[in-house]
Order: sequence, then C-alpha cells, then structure tokens
Amino acid sequence: VSMNYGSIVKELPFSIKLNDFQAEVYPGTESNYSSFASEVTVLDEEEGDYDYRIFMNHVLDHQGYRFFQSSYDPDLLGTKLSVNHDRWGTWVTYFGYFLLYFGLMAILFDKNTRFADLKRMLNKVKKKKQEVLTILFIGFGIFGFAQEHSADDGHDHSVEVREREAPSKEEIDSVIGANITPKAHSDEFGKLVIQDYSGRMMPMNTFASEVLRKLSKLDHYEDYDANQILLSMQESPLFWYNVPIIYLAKKKGDTIRNLLNVPKDQKYLSLIDFLDDDANYLLAPYLEEANKAAVPNGYQAQFKEANQRVSLLYSVLERQPLKIFPIPDDEKNTWISPKEYREGYSEKISDTLYGKFIENSFDYYLSELYKAKQTGDYETANRLLEGFKKNQKQEGSEVMLSDKKVETEILYNKYDIFKKLFSWYLYAGTFLFIFLIVQIFKSQNRILDVLVKILIGIVIALFLLHTVGLIVRWYVSGHAPWSDAYESMIYLAWATMFFGLAFGRKSNLTIAATTFVTSMILMIAHWNWMDPAIANLQPVLDSYWLMIHVAVIVASYGPFTLGMILGVTALLLMIFTTKANKDKMLLNIRELTLINEMALTVGLVMLTIGNFLGGMWANESWGRYWGWDPKETWALISIMVYAFVIHMRLIPGLRGRWGFNFASILAFPSIMFTYFGVNFYLSGLHSYQSGQQIASFEIIAIGLSIVTVLGIVAYFKYARYYKK
Repeated sequence: VSMNYGSIVKELPFSIKLNDFQAEVYPGTESNYSSFASEVTVLDEEEGDYDYRIFMNHVLDHQGYRFFQSSYDPDLLGTKLSVNHDRWGTWVTYFGYFLLYFGLMAILFDKNTRFADLKRMLNKVKKKKQEVLTILFIGFGIFGFAQEHSADDGHDHSVEVREREAPSKEEIDSVIGANITPKAHSDEFGKLVIQDYSGRMMPMNTFASEVLRKLSKLDHYEDYDANQILLSMQESPLFWYNVPIIYLAKKKGDTIRNLLNVPKDQKYLSLIDFLDDDANYLLAPYLEEANKAAVPNGYQAQFKEANQRVSLLYSVLERQPLKIFPIPDDEKNTWISPKEYREGYSEKISDTLYGKFIENSFDYYLSELYKAKQTGDYETANRLLEGFKKNQKQEGSEVMLSDKKVETEILYNKYDIFKKLFSWYLYAGTFLFIFLIVQIFKSQNRILDVLVKILIGIVIALFLLHTVGLIVRWYVSGHAPWSDAYESMIYLAWATMFFGLAFGRKSNLTIAATTFVTSMILMIAHWNWMDPAIANLQPVLDSYWLMIHVAVIVASYGPFTLGMILGVTALLLMIFTTKANKDKMLLNIRELTLINEMALTVGLVMLTIGNFLGGMWANESWGRYWGWDPKETWALISIMVYAFVIHMRLIPGLRGRWGFNFASILAFPSIMFTYFGVNFYLSGLHSYQSGQQIASFEIIAIGLSIVTVLGIVAYFKYARYYKK
C-alpha cells in the first residue's frame, strides 16, 4: 500500500513542439528584454496541427487548455509554459465579474440608490443657501518634512587630500562662454536621434536634458541650455573636469565632503574633486562594500548615488553614450558611438568606408564647429549634422524616429508643462480661496462674482492643458502615460482635478480645494526621487490591459484624495464655528459632507472594478486571478476600509458628519500605502521601485499626530453646536 500527497500528473491529449524561443530586446541592448515569445506547433491528430505564437498577455487556447508564457531557460534555448484547464470556470467567473461591474455602475446612475439620494439632498442644501453661495475659507498647509541622517559606522572615513587651487567662478564662466555653441546650431544638434542604454530612441535634446538633470538636478547650467552644455562637453572634455556640476545633497553628502576635503556648504562638486594627485578615484575603496549590501544604509547610499553621477559625467566626457551611428543590418538594431566602434565594434562592420565614417566623422564635426565659432560660418557644421541625420534614416530606418515625433518631443521638453502646471494651479487655487473669503463679507459684490468665475475658467483651462500634456506624453512614449511612478502621479493629479471639477459644479469650495491638492500632487511628482524621464515599458505592461486596469484603479485615487481634503476642510469649518455663524457653517458642512460621500462612492466603485479587472489581467497573463501579491492585498484592504466608511451611516454609534469626515481622512493612508508603500517599501510584481523609501516613520508619526489633534478639536466644537 502506498500513499502520495501532492500534484497530480496528467497527460495532455495532444502535444506541443517548441520551434523557437525569442527574447526580443530593446534596440541596442543585450538583456533589456521588451518581450518573450514561444513559437510552437500544436500536434493534434483529431483537430490537426497548426503553428502558434505564445507571449505575455497572448495565450494559447486549445481543447479547454490555456498555455501562458511563464519563464524561459537562461540559455534562451528552452521555454517554460504554465497551463490550466478551466474553460467553463473562466467564463462563469468573467460573467460574474461583469454582473459586478454592472451593479456597481448602476449605483451611480440608478435613481433609487443612495448616490441618487445624495444628489437630491445636495440640491436641497443649495436651495437653502442665499442668492450668493456662502463659503468660508480655511487655509490649510501641507508641510513636508524630510530629514535624513547619514549612517555612522564608527570609523573615520576622512582622508588627506592635496590642496589645490580650483579655478574661480569667473574663470569658469569665461571659458564656458568661449566654448558655447550658439543656440541656433545647438538646437539643430538637439534634433539628432540617439539610442540610450535602455534601447529607447530619443532626440539628442532629451538625452542632454536627462544627463544634465541627473548630474545637477537642473535642466540648464547658468544661462545655457542642455544642448549647448552637452556640445561643450564633447568639444572641451578636459575643461569640464574642473566645472562644479555634480550635485551633492547638503546633509546627506557631508561624509563625502569630509572625505574629499571640500567645504561643507559646497553644493556642486567637479569631477576632479573626486580624484587625488595620482588621478586615483577617492570613492573607490568604499564602493565595493556599498555595492555588496542588499539594503544599503544611509552612508552606503551616499557613495552609490555620488558614484552614479561621477560615472555618468565621466562617460559623457569620454563620448561613450553618444550612440548616433546605426550598425547596418544588425538584427538587434544596435546603434553605437565612435568610442564603441574603436573598442570592439569595428570587427562587426564589414564596410570599412562606413567604419571610417563612424570613427572620424564626429571628431571632424567638432573641429568644424570650433572653426565656425571663430568665423561665424556654420555652413559646414550644419551640412555634417544633416549628413548624420540622413545616415540615421538610411541605416537605422527600423527604429528611427519620425521628424514629427522628434519635433514633438523637443517641444514637450521645452515647455515642461507638468512642472509649470504646479505653480499655475497653486496661484489659481490660492486666489480663488481669497476671493471666496471676501465673499463672506461682501456677498452681493458683482465684481467678486466675476472674479470667481474667471478663476474657475482659468482652472478649467489649466485642466485642459494638463490633458493635452498627457496626450503628448502618450504620443511621444508610445504607451499610456501611467506606467511608472512619475507618470502615475501626473495622471493621479489629472484624475483628482477631473473629479473636483465634476463635483465642483455644486460647490466652488470643492474646486478651490481640489486645485490646491492637484498642485501639491504635481509638486511631489517633481521632487528629487521622481524621475520624469520617459522610459521603455516592462514586458508585462506592454498590453492593452495597462490602459484598462491601471487607468481605472489609479483614477480611483482621485476621488479618495478629494474626499480626504474635503474631510479636512469640513473639520476646519467645525473648528471655526461660533454661535453667531453656526447656521451658515452648517450649510457648508452639510454640502461638503454630501460631496465627500459622493466622491468616496465613486472612488470605491472604481477601485473595486479596477481590482477585479486586475484579476482578469492576471488570469490572461499568468493563468491565475489572485496571488496575494502586496499590491493586490492592499487594494483589497482599501476596498474594505472605504466600504466600512461609506456604511458607517448605518451604525447608530458612528453616524454623523464629524465621524464621516474624520473617517474619510483616516482611511486615506490605506490608499497612500497601496499607491506608494507597496511600490517603494515591499517586494512583489508591482514593486518596480522597491527599496527607494521615500518617507520616514517620523513623517508618518507627525502626520498622524496632526490628524488626531484636528479630529479631537473639531469633535468638541461639533458636539457643542451640532451633535443634538
């Protein structure tokens, strides 16, 4: 007698033969895969043989069995497929999902639901108001505290470096000015197409902006733009060894400043600051330990971050990343730089004449550019640029960008819409609040009414500009603009503003609050830990599901954010309630509470639908609906949290306007962790930026303390004037 426990081995009623496994990489890369695919033949005596291509989000269905691209052998000669057999179960499940979607959407549109009741109650509140809406402005601020301490391992890391006389700022500015190419020509240089290390094709203008931003946190140097600086670095690389352009954080970089023997208040360092008299790299002894650490401490992170900037500047000065020359008939569509040609690619190019063109033409261009700056005649330099562009179109046509796309991306870089929108939203929201304050005392003033309407029109115009910016980024990147942290933030800002305007039709205060919150979201999107660079998609994200699932679930964070800020505003109105103004305040509190509940209802519907759409995506990608991935789990937790908040009205001890608004604030951290915490703190399928912790526990504690004090003070005022 034998007993076994475990999986049952079943034999398929047909066979599958692997003809070829293909791991496609982004142009010019070795292991940055864009997709995996298995070319197979289904061998079935009953239904006949046929060929099929299996890849991520594209499964093979045969006789009720589904085969998914799961993994592959390291040598790329074998593939691993996962399989399930649940044809009827899948359709029954999907049918149930669609019933759920229909029911949830009906909540928002049926006339007999709680949502419809909220609309009717909101209209009644509007009727009870005066001819001019009475709004009390309460200013609130969002303060960011960022304090990080360098790790101290007890050792003295200072070294004795030689004293040297660095060139003065005046000397540097003078030499830079003499080496800068006029903007008219550098702009043409910015239109060259380059292949970056990840395989993305981009204009030289984008590459130059990214290099400068990574080095100095700015997209310009002094009065010169990125194109001019990059050209100057190619012309005079030795000079740029002495230019202080490498950014070092004030507090985080003190250990490195001590090591390099530079002043503690020096914000930017030069490349030569990192070298001793014998040209030895001063950070080298400390990098091995930092690179070995699975989770670098603060001290190790300083060295890794500084080393990345130093390495980037060094590679640019060595012209390593200037991949502007396509390799003819290369199956990976590789583009190379002149330096790469000299260091090994010369053997891969059989046409010696073309090889000489790669090796010498860029140096010749730089020499002609130098002459042009002396004579003012840029005809030869311009013709050489045109020659580079024609060569790119001829030899790299498969991955070459169109002129229209190049021009669009350069315009996108030039106007930097999302960075500017932060301040524009902030100004519009602030002035809107100010005029609404004055309306409290001068409710019959027509000038104020006109000004409020003008500001609301400006907010709508900014929202339309925001929309155009997303569309342009979509066109430039080739994928929906919500695939990474930065893109999801600017999309979240758009969704927040969209729902603020949608609900703001019944409350100007809602529009003002939403405009302020939108500006804060855009401000966070442009903090140092966010990278606004357009990147290639990971293979699993290269799917129409990205537009469906991610768009719905990230957009749901907008109503939740709106609900949080309306909750804060309602509590502040309670705090500033007095015996004289309690009737006016009550109308505003009731209005904000009703809009808050409507916003949370919309958010919960979208979050739930988005989460189940994610289950469908997972089933189409991996053959399973739910895997207890941290993102899935926290989305479910957020659904339960907000479902509880919305249904608090059914519990006698918890119902009330104070309780609901306070709960809408307390529930928001669950969304914050679902959005940020999982991506940056935990590991899983959705943790594309794990390890980049962006907030300390001290910040979280301060935030909770502020909310607690706000809730307690508001409760006592609410109980005093409204509870009975």
